[in-house]
Amino acid sequence: MVGITQPRPGEHVNADGVWDLPQIKGKMTVFSLCLLLCADLLDLAVGYLTVTIEPLPPVVVGETVTLKCNFKTDGRLREIVWYRVTDGGTIKQKIFTYDAMFNTNYSHMEDYRRREDLVYQSTVRLPEVRISDNGPYECHVGIYDRATREKVVLASGNVFLTVMSPPNNISVMAENTPAPFSRYQAQNFTLVCTAKGGKPAPSVYFKRDGELIEVISYIEPSAMEKVGGSAGVRGARPLISRDLDDTKLHRSLSLLDPEGRSARLYTESPQRFHTQGQQAYEPSPATEVIPETVVSREFPRWVHTTDPLYYFSHTHIPQSDGSVVVQARLTWTLNPQLDNDALFSCEVKHPALSMPMQTEVTLAAPKGPKLFMTPTRAKVGDTVRISVQGFQNEVFPEPLFTWTRVGGRLLDGSTEREGKELILERVPAELNGSMYRCTAQNPLGSTDTHTRLIVFENPSMMKNTQNLNSE
Repeated sequence: MVGITQPRPGEHVNADGVWDLPQIKGKMTVFSLCLLLCADLLDLAVGYLTVTIEPLPPVVVGETVTLKCNFKTDGRLREIVWYRVTDGGTIKQKIFTYDAMFNTNYSHMEDYRRREDLVYQSTVRLPEVRISDNGPYECHVGIYDRATREKVVLASGNVFLTVMSPPNNISVMAENTPAPFSRYQAQNFTLVCTAKGGKPAPSVYFKRDGELIEVISYIEPSAMEKVGGSAGVRGARPLISRDLDDTKLHRSLSLLDPEGRSARLYTESPQRFHTQGQQAYEPSPATEVIPETVVSREFPRWVHTTDPLYYFSHTHIPQSDGSVVVQARLTWTLNPQLDNDALFSCEVKHPALSMPMQTEVTLAAPKGPKLFMTPTRAKVGDTVRISVQGFQNEVFPEPLFTWTRVGGRLLDGSTEREGKELILERVPAELNGSMYRCTAQNPLGSTDTHTRLIVFENPSMMKNTQNLNSE
């Protein structure tokens, strides 16, 4: 900007707007003229240098980023150096240098991380960026001082690179499982959705049968509050006892088959054994397969009359690589009659995703456990293993298995044993014909399956016994 100054009395300005020095009497000394001339000469010697860097939009892991360093100068270029700034600006790590004197460029990173490419003298490209590349970067430009070739004038600019990472894994599990089926008391049920690998933290929400669930947000109690004896978040979300409302029964999918007809229980069509002479499958002589005999489906007075209240909370757990693990919890008072076969989905939204990620589970009580016994022909003194090899349906959450002996105690003297497998070590002949019950249950229901153990004589043991008696 040029300012126009009105001349004072006795001062003159020529037609070019320059002070007419001879006309200025006593206003400017020879020393003042020298200062002006020296300033002009200094400006010509040093020159000018400005550095600017264009801001970068957020990028997604795996994309290519170009760092552009724009500079203007009337001097002679010495070098351009790119730095990555870490630890809050306390550490600056060289990542790339262009040496104008020798017209060479080189990377300062280790060979296995050497990913920088020089596009132009002042532009660096980072292919396949990672989360670790997130942070500030600086471009330093140096030119020669015009007054002397031994000095370099420096200027710099900075830019922040924001690297986003979409979640790479989401999962849904039931909290506090395996857990038994409660016939006479309402119990809370919690689904936990975990999203890993996201940066920034993604947003997580739940749906039931494809519809977004209206939730009541709450703050997860601390570990000290949980130790106080209250189960889970029961103190923050009291259970609500209500009477059974038959008008809500039509929502239960567990009582209908795929065609909408009333479903038949597994016990309505037990396995039929054919008599001798018929061409059909016959059971192993070592074990007798007993069909499922009990399916517990009791829904007493605490069943809800209205839609349940869903309580939602989430926690963010920062990771060392800069990503965030998000755990979202959905808790409500379980209604086995209405919640059986309900489809719950967890959806995750993230700015690096074009559409939400989703995972889903179907709540289902166990039906028809399939038992397998080894060896198939057990002899006296053998170790017998009875294990569950699957169900007639997909079961969620994970069931709790309990083994009992019908009409007596187990071989080790206990009344029951938990686990997916029952082990009977060195079975005696007295266990021949004994029946064992496997109870599989989860919060949505319970079912019992029986199998009978047939123990055969062991010729080798009989031979040893005869030898001892002969002696």
